[in-house]
This record gives sequence, structure tokens and C-alpha cells, in this order.
Amino acid sequence: MIEKNNDNNALLGFTLMGAIMLFWLYLQPPVEESVVDTSSLDSSEYVDVIKKDSDKPVDLKNSLSTNISPENNFNINFESDDAKITFENDLIYIEINNKGGFISSLYLKNFNNHLEAPIYLINEENSVFNLNFKTLNNTSVNTKNQFFTSSEYDNDDNKVIVMKLLVSENQYLEYKYIIKPDDYMIDFSISSNGLSNIINTQDDYELTWDYKSLRNSKSISYENRYSRLTYEYETDKVDKLGQTGDDEETVSDVNWFSYRQHFFSAILLSSQPLNDVTLSQINMVIDEDVDTTYTKNYIANFPLKYNDKEFDEKFNLYFGPTDSKILSSYNKNLESSIPFGWGIFGYINKSIFIPLFSYLSSHFPYGIAIIIMTILVRLVLSPVLYKSYLSQAKMKILKPEIAEISLKYKDNAMKKQQETMALYNKAGANPMSGCIPALIQIPVFYALFMFFPTAFDLRRKSFLWADDLSSYDNILDLPFYIPFYGDHVSLFPILASIAIFFYMKMTTGQNMASQQPPQEGMPDMAKMMKYMIYFSPILMLVFFNNYASGLSLYYFISNLITIAIMLVIKHYILDEEKIHAQIQVNKAKPQKKPNRFQKKMKELMEEAERQKKSQNK
Repeated sequence: MIEKNNDNNALLGFTLMGAIMLFWLYLQPPVEESVVDTSSLDSSEYVDVIKKDSDKPVDLKNSLSTNISPENNFNINFESDDAKITFENDLIYIEINNKGGFISSLYLKNFNNHLEAPIYLINEENSVFNLNFKTLNNTSVNTKNQFFTSSEYDNDDNKVIVMKLLVSENQYLEYKYIIKPDDYMIDFSISSNGLSNIINTQDDYELTWDYKSLRNSKSISYENRYSRLTYEYETDKVDKLGQTGDDEETVSDVNWFSYRQHFFSAILLSSQPLNDVTLSQINMVIDEDVDTTYTKNYIANFPLKYNDKEFDEKFNLYFGPTDSKILSSYNKNLESSIPFGWGIFGYINKSIFIPLFSYLSSHFPYGIAIIIMTILVRLVLSPVLYKSYLSQAKMKILKPEIAEISLKYKDNAMKKQQETMALYNKAGANPMSGCIPALIQIPVFYALFMFFPTAFDLRRKSFLWADDLSSYDNILDLPFYIPFYGDHVSLFPILASIAIFFYMKMTTGQNMASQQPPQEGMPDMAKMMKYMIYFSPILMLVFFNNYASGLSLYYFISNLITIAIMLVIKHYILDEEKIHAQIQVNKAKPQKKPNRFQKKMKELMEEAERQKKSQNK
């Protein structure tokens, strides 16, 4: 009985002692942790500090020591409180969340959107960066859900941010960011230490970057039209996903890919070509009244190989303007992400229009620079316009003779065609010569059509009533929406449409005067031209109401100048009486030996005539 009481008393005593010790530990203040000032250390000194002090958590606001979750069988401490670290240079401001260890917010300091708010390229969780890998027990780890510790130091003029996903003091996954002064490009690396005995290195790990591009312009539909995923592969080949709708491609030997948001881009560049890269693009603007935040959802997913059983990858991240001058300065062919046009169109823009406009805009206001460039373009093309007008004048003079031939051989279409071609040959006229000048102008027309909507220099630049030459000029808001037109009225497209109407009136009148009577079974070209007089201005008015006002300004000035040049050619340069006299001289000359094409056409016509006669027998 006494032994039993002694046992009970001993148990009670130990219980009381344990309770007292727990209460005493609770009352003790937390131990102050030493924080090492690394601002004056270089890279090697910093590494030594980390090694000496690796058993102490990094100071991150609340001194969180956050590590991989025990649910992933790493069996260490896990805390779930968010914290952020910020760094910046003269151009960009960045926040990195300790959850995921990647950039959670980024805005450009020197640019504002259409609401005068900062240009955010990353904000409100529109960007998710994730590494997926497996442990030896086949557990999947996603870094976007894990909590990193942070450190920062200065290396010369550069700011270095180190985010570590700690397993132990000597085992960690590391993200390192290096931001340079006055630069949009960030050095970014992924590495690890001591994880070879924890992770499954037999399989590749995967990197995924899911990014939703944020709206920054007045018209989200127009902005969305020029938002597109672009990538370079096989050294210097550049390709794009579909301009509209959803698209996906899997490519290899990828050097970089660009998430372009019209005038701004987020670009990832790799030090080594990436293979089996799945690139996806999802259109997020179905209804402009409802879909007002994002333009497109970009997703890149690709495998990466371990280096000696550890993580080891080097990248660059570009967050900045889609400006050809800035992008070309990196010598990575990044300017090819801008849609200057394919083939000869892009060449004309890169070699002529971009340098020319850059020079003019450095000496004149942007609106005036557009006008001057338009004048120069039209003057250069004026000889082409002269050739076209001369050809039309010759056809007009020959029209009575062509009518006589048509009447004489009205029952013999083949003979009529032969005699008509013979007359053209004698007079030195070519009905196709009026089309050739128009074809020559097409590359210039299309190049400028691509240039103005993508010219970064025009963004937020005003001229007359237009407050932004890269967007539409709004002079009146409509209380309703007109399909294909919009809910506003732009003045520059109206002026351009009026100019096109008078231009078409002049050119169509000249063409109709030279147009031959319609042949049986052939469309009435004169009637079609009459419709074009009204159709072209209406198309201009509707289509360009939501386009860049700089482009509409160009077409307005271009058509005014063209009309002026045509009037000068008609009244001061071309003399129809002299042209008629020259045609008669040409007709009197011995007929030139037909060229190979003319000879071949004559043979075909004669063969067709023989077949027709044999069929009639």
C-alpha cells in the first residue's frame, strides 16, 4: 500500500514539474537572430556568409523560416504566411512573393495605360511560374505552392535577390535574380545544392509559365489583335501562334518565346535551346463589353534535364516595351517578335520606314513626322503613278479604234482579239501596263499598314484632336453599338474616306474612259468600277474606325497628295494630243517582230481558231 502511494506521488511530481517547465518556456522572450548586412559584400563573400550562418533563418519581414511541406515527405518545418521582397531600378519595380519564389508584381515606371495608371505586366496573379519535379518516393512537388526564404545583396551596380526553398541547411532549391541598372532584362537562374539524394533525377523536371496579358489600351479588341505569342527556334527562325482564336504548337530548339501584349512584352530567353516546348495561346476577348481585363492567356511548358543530378538552368527575363530600338539592342533577334510583316514587307519596314520615321520624329512632332513621311513616300512613287496614268491615257485614245474592231468582228471573237492585240502592238500600248504600277505599290501599302499599328513611338503621342496616335481618335461617343463600326466616331477615318471617294472618282473616271466594251460572257468592268467608288470609302470608314489614328492620318494625307499629283500630271505633264500623235507615228512604223510571249499568244489564238472552224464543219 505504501509503495502504491509512493508511485502515485512520483507520477504527480513529474507531471507538475513538466507543467512548470512548459509554462516557463512559454514566458521566455524569443531569441534575437543576427541579420548579416550583405550590402557591402561581393558574391564570393556572400556565399561564405551564407555557409557560416546557414543554420539561421533569413530575415524576411517576420523572420519566417519557410520550407517544403511535410506532406511532400521532406519532413521539415512548413509555414504558410505570405511575405514579399521588392527591388527596382530606374525602369521597373518588382515584387517577389515568398510563396512560389517568382515575380508576383511588376510594373514599368515610365509608362501609363489609357487610364493614366501604371503599366503592370504582372499583377493580380496573372502570372504563375512553376517547377514540377518528383521525389525518390515518387511524390510530385510544385514550387508554386512552396514557400521560399529570401536574401539580397549588391554586386557592383547590380541588385541580386536569392530565393531558397530549404530542405536543410545544406539542401535547397535556389532562384537567383540579378537586376541591372537602367535595363529591362533580368538575369534569372535555377540551381540546387544537395538534392541528389532526395529528388528523382531519372525523370526530367518540367517548367510551366502561365501568363495572362493585361489590358492597357482604349480598345481591348484592337489591342488583342496585336497580342500574340512569338518564338524563335533553330538559331534564327521566327514563328507565331495564330493571330485570332486559340492555338497550340510543340516545337524544339527554342531560343526564346515572347508573350506580346501589343506594345509591351514578357519574354523568356534560354542560354541553351529548349526542346519539346508546348506553347499555347487562348483568346480571352470574346465579348468586348464583358471581357475587359485580359487579352490572351499564354502557356509555355517544357522539360528540363538535371545537371549532375542537380538543377542548373540559366535564363533571361525581359519585361518592357515592344520597341524595336530597345529589343534590337540585345542582339538576340527579339525585334522579330514585332509584326512588321513577312518577307519583303518586313524588309521594307526594317530597312526604310523605321529608320526614316525615327529620324523624322526626332526633329518634328509625331503627327508632322507622319505627314512628312507620307509626302516623301508619295513623291518617290509618283513616277509609278505617272506610268499608270500614261497607260490609261493611251487606252482612252485607242478606244474608238478598238470599238471599230469590235464592230467589224462582232461575230468572230478570236479574230477581234487578234486585231486588238495587233493594234496595241503597233501603237506601243499595253492594257496591262496600268496594272503593273498598282502591283508595285502593294508592298509599300502593306508595309505601312503593318508599320503604324506597331510603331511604339506613336503610343500616347497626340496630334490635333487625337490624344493617342496608336489608338483611335474619339470625337463622339455613341449611346449604342453599331456592328463592325463600334460605339464611337473617329474623325480621321471619315476624312480618309472622303479623300478616297474623290480619288476613286478621278481614277475610275479615267479607267472607264479607257475601258473597252464588255465582251460576251465577260463581266462589265465599268459597272463594277462604279460600285467601287462607293464601296471603298465605306470600307475605309467602317474598318478603320477602331484602328490607330496614325494609320488613318497617313491614308488621308496620302490620298490628298495622290489627287494633287494626278491633277498635275493631267493638266501640266501629259498632253493627250501629243500622245495621240505619237501613237500615229508608232502605227506608221514597220511592225516590230513580236516577242516570245506575243508569238506564243498568236499561236494559241490561231490554234483555237482552227479548232473552232473544224467544229463548225
